[in-house]
Amino acid sequence: MYTTHGLCDLQINGFAGIDFNDSDNLNAASLDRALEAMLATGVTTCLPTLISADIDTLAKRFAVLDNAVNNSFLGRLMIPGYHLEGPFLNPAEGYCGCHPSQMMRSPDAGLILELEAGLSRPILLITYAPELDLDGSFTHQLSQKGKLLSIGHSAAQLADVQRVAQFGASMSTHLGNGLPHQLHKLDNPIFAQLSNDALMAGFIADGVHISPHVLKVLLRAKGIERSILVTDAVSAAAQKYAGFYAFAGMQVERTEDGTVRVPGSDYLAGSSLTMDTAVRNVVAWADVSFEQAITMSSDNPRRLLASVLLYHGISLAESKVVWNDNLAISEVSVGTQQRTYTPATSGETPCTYQ
Repeated sequence: MYTTHGLCDLQINGFAGIDFNDSDNLNAASLDRALEAMLATGVTTCLPTLISADIDTLAKRFAVLDNAVNNSFLGRLMIPGYHLEGPFLNPAEGYCGCHPSQMMRSPDAGLILELEAGLSRPILLITYAPELDLDGSFTHQLSQKGKLLSIGHSAAQLADVQRVAQFGASMSTHLGNGLPHQLHKLDNPIFAQLSNDALMAGFIADGVHISPHVLKVLLRAKGIERSILVTDAVSAAAQKYAGFYAFAGMQVERTEDGTVRVPGSDYLAGSSLTMDTAVRNVVAWADVSFEQAITMSSDNPRRLLASVLLYHGISLAESKVVWNDNLAISEVSVGTQQRTYTPATSGETPCTYQ
């Protein structure tokens, strides 16, 4: 039996059949259903993630999401703010992935501040391509406004990474993904980011986004203290069946092995990973202890968030997760809310990704 803090997912697009990017259908009740399902996986803090779209669409999606959070029961306990992934990404094929390339644009700090002007919760994390921020002003302005800047979907070389790290960038989004299949063997965005100790790095530990043996190497290179587990989950997560699911105005396909792709293509479109499974996966695959897995899934993301939460005057609710000897979740609490689970409801089934 083990007791830990609640898990913290910094990148989650949807869950349990609910798409956080769906401004036509998201409401307080559907958000609570997704968050209730997330509690069963040990997650007590999350940043709902919106992906690239035109500015009017993003404004509508943020407004609907924020309204759902404000009127939901669990949202006020579990959601301190939001993650915007794009639209300041590299538009070249292979880098933007399932993000619509026609929506990519040059970094503009004013647009971020405009998007969050009417929200009750801030945009806390922004994923962008630093090679587009040529003078570092975008990074500097937003890091001074209580934002975490994270490199992703980017062709950033060493000089780009060093420049934005100097101006306040502090993370790599799903490192090893959002990239073409072929890169220079040494001079590439992965090594440029791995080598920078100012950056923490998010990893999707599902065995699909990163093969288990590669994940083991990346965690060794980055170090446990600078590594964060994320799910990048979409609405197909915590669902029993393969099939088509909604994601940001698209239909994505979850296959029998749990992989989520743009139909008819090789492009991944988020994941169906749950955070408790990510914990079990890294313990099984990456030669790390359970305590180290909790460091990456709870302690490190909270530590990364600490400065921006302080800037915005936000405190996280007290949380606790109780795990059995098989690393399945038996109890979760956040604030005054407490839940008890059997192994079947907490997702003890081993991950099938290989």
